[in-house]
Amino acid sequence: VQLVESGGGSVQAGGSLRLSCTASGYTYDSYLLGWFRQAPGKEREGVAALVTGDDRTYVAANVKDRFTISRDRDNPKNTMYLQIYSLKPEDTAMYYCAAVEAQFYNHWDHWDEYNYWGRGTQVTVS
Repeated sequence: VQLVESGGGSVQAGGSLRLSCTASGYTYDSYLLGWFRQAPGKEREGVAALVTGDDRTYVAANVKDRFTISRDRDNPKNTMYLQIYSLKPEDTAMYYCAAVEAQFYNHWDHWDEYNYWGRGTQVTVS
């Protein structure tokens, strides 16, 4: 599975961004696609995820009022978005898309349960 993120950038506090993740190379029917972020010196943190084969979505409690995960209307199994509102400086991080076959995950926010990772897209909030 190959994952490509896009949409990051430098924004002012209070602004919004929409990150995209496009997946290819699936060999199973359903995957858990997750968004993680990692700031310098901090642990990788799961912020949201969805299951491609059904309607399950997850958003971390500490960001649920500002982060929304969604599927692309035309390509729901291969493209997902992370919409971030009211950006704060503490949102500054590298944001990664990750995937694991849906039958194998237990905790959507445990980065070590994911098998595939994109290279990340940087979000900087000032």
